[in-house]
Amino acid sequence: MPPEAAAPAGSGCTAGTMSGAAGPASTIVDAAEAAVSGTGSPTSARAALPAVLADVPVAVLVIDRSAGDVVYANAAAIELAGNVRLPLAVDAWGTAVGLTDVAGSPLAGTANPLSGLAAGRPLTGEAVRLAPGRRRGRGTPDLPGDELLWVTGFPLSEDSSSQQLSLVVFLALEDGNRAADPETSLRALRDRAVVATDIAFTITDPRQDDDPLVWVNPSFSRITGYSYAESVGRNCRFLQGAATDPATVEEIRKALQAQQPVSSTLLNHRRDGTAFWNQLSITPVFDGEGQLISFVGVQTDVTERVRVEDERAAAFAAERAARREAEQARADAERAQSQLALMAEATGTLGATLDMSELFDRLAGLCVPQLADWVFLTMVDEHGTVRDTAFRHRDGREDLLREFAALHAMSLPESSPSRHSLTTSEPVLIEQVTPEWVDRVFPAPATAELFARLGGSSVLTVPLVARRRTLGAMALVTGSGRSFCRDDLELARDLSRRAAMAMDNVRLYQQEHTVAETLQRSLLPELPAIPGIAAAARYLSASTAAEVGGDFYDLLPLPDGAVAVAVGDVLGHDLAAAAAMGHLRGLLRACMWDDADPDPGAVLTRLDRLVQGLQVAQMATIVYVRAVRPATPGGPWRLELGNAGHPPMLLRHPDGTVRQLDGVTGLLVGVDAGSRRNSVVEEVPAGTVLVAYTDGLIESPGQDLDQGIAALAARLAAAPVDAAPEELCRHAVGPAPDRRDDVAVIAVRFD
Repeated sequence: MPPEAAAPAGSGCTAGTMSGAAGPASTIVDAAEAAVSGTGSPTSARAALPAVLADVPVAVLVIDRSAGDVVYANAAAIELAGNVRLPLAVDAWGTAVGLTDVAGSPLAGTANPLSGLAAGRPLTGEAVRLAPGRRRGRGTPDLPGDELLWVTGFPLSEDSSSQQLSLVVFLALEDGNRAADPETSLRALRDRAVVATDIAFTITDPRQDDDPLVWVNPSFSRITGYSYAESVGRNCRFLQGAATDPATVEEIRKALQAQQPVSSTLLNHRRDGTAFWNQLSITPVFDGEGQLISFVGVQTDVTERVRVEDERAAAFAAERAARREAEQARADAERAQSQLALMAEATGTLGATLDMSELFDRLAGLCVPQLADWVFLTMVDEHGTVRDTAFRHRDGREDLLREFAALHAMSLPESSPSRHSLTTSEPVLIEQVTPEWVDRVFPAPATAELFARLGGSSVLTVPLVARRRTLGAMALVTGSGRSFCRDDLELARDLSRRAAMAMDNVRLYQQEHTVAETLQRSLLPELPAIPGIAAAARYLSASTAAEVGGDFYDLLPLPDGAVAVAVGDVLGHDLAAAAAMGHLRGLLRACMWDDADPDPGAVLTRLDRLVQGLQVAQMATIVYVRAVRPATPGGPWRLELGNAGHPPMLLRHPDGTVRQLDGVTGLLVGVDAGSRRNSVVEEVPAGTVLVAYTDGLIESPGQDLDQGIAALAARLAAAPVDAAPEELCRHAVGPAPDRRDDVAVIAVRFD
């Protein structure tokens, strides 16, 4: 057969499959359902009866000629026979259906057309009658009496085949007005039978050139639009079009070339050019000597079914695409929410500390394990020299990381991604680490071995840049096989910007802190060593930005041998107040050093004039004591006291009792430069401790200054009797409450 015969797209052969292997309990219903599912049937039988015939409106049987049994009945045939079991002898099946000849005599023996088909003889067509009163089965109403059926059939397999099968088709006919001439009546019935079926039957002759169609039934013409005359004599490839699947055509061609049955569905075209989906089946027919004599085809227009299936497939694909989009959108939303949560956590966590080491630790905790399996932070100074590192590993391999830092991070090679980020302020993304990359970045074998032990499959480095200055680089490494992507890079860059800003804030704070400490050391002098004097002092700033303010203390040996003790308080808690305090302290020292009139009242009067004249620290308080040594060793000390609006000093006697040193007060410094300030004198025994302080030590929310002074006196009295000035300062300061003002305190013991 020529290869072109492989495309009888408009024709097909009726063939469906079911073996007679059903057990004793099987019914025709069981057999039909098995045939549709393709179970319990040999391969050749399945090829002989396609599912296309399962629900067609004509009754179809398959007869096993070797046993003379009916082994398959489709749904329409089941309606005829009722509840009988297969396999069943052909004559017994006809009796069960109630078939007779046209005259009404029972079918039996060789005259039975079914028996002829069972013997392998083809049957062009013969009318049989369905006995009156027969039921279609499955509870349907009785059939009308004298119903005629047209039976036709042909062998499906060669005589030499292991399975001898024949196909039988029953067509229901209307016999309302039979002609007097039986032959005329039969011809009319035959014509109506062929026209009645919805199945298009065709026959081709492979013995002729190009395997042409030699017969088509009217249903073929109705489905395709091609008349009998336009179809016969042509190869049925004329139904094909540009959209016909070449793979399906090739499959049919190979089956027919091998003289094998084939079933398929392909796109064909009608005479008017419209396309339709054609479910066809083609079966070879052999003569008694096993020679191929024809191909019998059966076709069904399944366009609507294919359309519904396509719509269902499209709907399913659309639903699946929508589900994928929804899942992707949900994943994107969850990822975005997670990133926002990470950024919010980073802002709160990194901005809550002013300690650089703690900041590094918090940053590493944000990165591992949320972003990477391990992280390496490299910090540089203003010259780009590595000065510090920080790291963390999800498996706690800090010892390996520390060794890695010593070998690699402290002297980054030019090929290092961290070095690239430090010098260019640009990120580096290595989606997949390769052996060549490891050799290039870690030329030292020991470093490469450490990297392998730490685990690294993908690397991402980002610079830490704040206020146009590169502070360091952050290297993220994953060792789980997951690769970093562009989304990870953007997230890391966002985190690095926040981290760098927090780091720069810490850097600026530390710079200011250093400035404050330097200023503090310059403004608050170290207490001098003075014979007969033991002293200690403490200073606490209320400012978080600088550890200096407007409070000060002073201890100064005077030219005449006396000792000056002073404590002052300039309004304010910042560097400006500290600068004013330093200026005021310098003026006070000059006034104390002037021995023209050493009386404390006179000293404070001179200070008033200077402050007012120079407009320096006009809102300030000072208490000043000039301690005159005893006339004889071990005798009492003479204390001369002047006060410019400051809280009273306290005296702690050798027995541990504490009292106020008061009796004199006055206006703030510089308020009244035209009047002389007063002073008082008191003698105290050796071993007495003078405690001077600023109001920040006695101010507390909810209590007045008298209560604060009493609480301070109680703390000093609670100290051991032999407590040194340093210990008394600790007792004076006490626990660290929420202070709102600077505190300066000095304790001087007169021995």
